[in-house]
Formats: sequence, structure tokens, C-alpha cells
Amino acid sequence: MSDDLLPPLDETGDADDLRQVLKLNRFLPYRLNHLAETVSRSFSKIYAGKYGIGVPEWRVVATLGEHHAMTARDISQATAMHKTKVSRAVAALEQRRLIVRGRNPDDQREQMLKLSPEGCSMYEELIPEALAYSARLQEALTEEQKVLLDDIFERLLTAASSAAPQNTDT
Repeated sequence: MSDDLLPPLDETGDADDLRQVLKLNRFLPYRLNHLAETVSRSFSKIYAGKYGIGVPEWRVVATLGEHHAMTARDISQATAMHKTKVSRAVAALEQRRLIVRGRNPDDQREQMLKLSPEGCSMYEELIPEALAYSARLQEALTEEQKVLLDDIFERLLTAASSAAPQNTDT
């Protein structure tokens, strides 16, 4: 019997025909999400304690630090965070005076967001720690594995982006 198949039980508790069972800890989407969440929580300990920000706020700060100025919509797209989560993070960062709003010259209905001087200082302090954290994770891999991992990420991203959910309703 395959490790992924378990016999179903009927009302009497006897096994019927073989049926497939999803083992969550072997399900690739779950494993990827679990790894991402574990890494994100681990890294968040660096900035949460020191700066009192959470994961969404960190992602907004990191995105603005990289791109200098963006709209909330652009941040949402760049980080794959829901617009509501971005909006809450922006409000929290704005309240703490870590970001500022400005006019979007391309669209007067939108505002550009950028790091304030305090936000820039925080970003500049965090970047060496973020890079060191990433390097520590990568130390678990050989150079060949790092190249392979980059290739795997690209392949999985492409596959996930092009894989349309199949409708099983008939």
C-alpha cells in the first residue's frame, strides 16, 4: 500500500476500497507556506522587538526603501499583500511618522508614499540585519543548491501563475 493511500472505513469500521488521502505535511503548497511563515516569524523577531512593527509594516518599509516612492496599490502588487493589509500597515506607519504621503503626479486621486527621515533611518539600520539573516539561512545550502533553489523558485512561480484551477463540477 502506498504511503499516500489509506483504506477508507465504512459504517462498520471495515476498510473499503483504497482512497487517496492528502497528507498535509507532504503537500507542496502547505510546505511552501509553512516554510515562508516560519522564516517570516523568525525574521520578524529582529524588527518587532527593536522597532515594534509587524510583518506587513516591515514589507511596506522594505518596499519603500527599495523603490523610494510608491502608491499603496503598487505596494500591494509588489508584496502580494491584500490592499486592506497594506492600508492598515500604511496607517500604522504613518501614525508613527515612519512614512509620509505626497502627491502622485501621474494620478491626482492617488498619493505617493515614501519613508520619512525616521523611516529611512530605521530602514538603513535594518538592512544589514536583514541581509545577515538571509545569509545565515543560505549557509544551510551549498553554492550548487543555491543556484538550484533559485531555479526551483522561478519554475514554481511560473507554474503557479499559469495553473488555472480546474473546475471539477460537472
